[in-house]
Amino acid sequence: MTARALVVQTSFIGDTVLTTPLIARLAGRAEVDVVATPTSAPLLENNPSIDQLIVYDKRGADRGVSGFVRLGSRLWQRRYNRAYLAQGSLRSAALVLAAGIRERVGFQTSAGRRLYTERVPYIENDHHAARLLRLAGATEGSLPRPRLYPGAAEREAVDALLRDAAALDAPFIALAPGSVWATKRWPHYADLAKELGERLVIVGSGADRELAAQIVSDVGARAIDATGRLSLLASAELIGRASVLVTNDSAPLHLASAMQTPTVAIFGPTVPEFGFGPLAPRSIVLGLGTLACRPCDRHGPQRCPLGHWRCMREITPRQVATAVQQLVAQPPRPTSSR
Repeated sequence: MTARALVVQTSFIGDTVLTTPLIARLAGRAEVDVVATPTSAPLLENNPSIDQLIVYDKRGADRGVSGFVRLGSRLWQRRYNRAYLAQGSLRSAALVLAAGIRERVGFQTSAGRRLYTERVPYIENDHHAARLLRLAGATEGSLPRPRLYPGAAEREAVDALLRDAAALDAPFIALAPGSVWATKRWPHYADLAKELGERLVIVGSGADRELAAQIVSDVGARAIDATGRLSLLASAELIGRASVLVTNDSAPLHLASAMQTPTVAIFGPTVPEFGFGPLAPRSIVLGLGTLACRPCDRHGPQRCPLGHWRCMREITPRQVATAVQQLVAQPPRPTSSR
């Protein structure tokens, strides 16, 4: 009988990307299904390590007790040997228990830990990709590399976007000015765009269009606004073609890690030591390490608790531009084909 494992990851987009090394490790010993949200699930399409991708729309079609029971019944029919709780809520733990999965592995700090049969230490200073890999029994070693697999549809979407801008074969730097958390949005992207002489492509969701419009207004046709025009997986394809990505501590940082794109990551209220720094082969992290108030939050508050927001305001466009040029000047490391 084929061993079958279930991975539950219903957290943020970045967490989903960082779960891919765990999925790949488990695929070496079992068929692997993954439960993910409607937002994050498309990122995992084409992943050769996943047997079935199961969407849990916990705020929509699967909302409430009826949706929970329906999904639990579907999972029960798959007869999993083990479940790995990459997202540690009590609801996720109850779901795999309801699905009749006897072995349930998660972090000993998770809200659902009482329903686990195996509790794994949550190592605070580990990268989160390494923390997640520990659920599969991994020990100390090199940092795992996340992977995404854009397909033909994503490549065609990016080709069309760049072709429309007469930039299909032109090198470019990608800028990701957005974040769900307001204090994590570095405020000087438009000034950075003026510092950089290269072609620019602005990536992000539709919510980032105002930020993109400011950049385009300042530098004109040299900047291409791709915000809200691509799926997440197509955005990963676009980032994968960039010479460098400049990003806040947000989802594009992790897309770049999965696509091996050199990254300049700007950290303000948060720090990479929380476990969510870049994993791209070449990356530079910028932040004001001398501020006593930093870090102030695990995610980044909507407003600076002290009102000055120095952690972001005092990182200058010149500092970021210098880091970008440093990465552009470095020869790329040999890598396998994307």
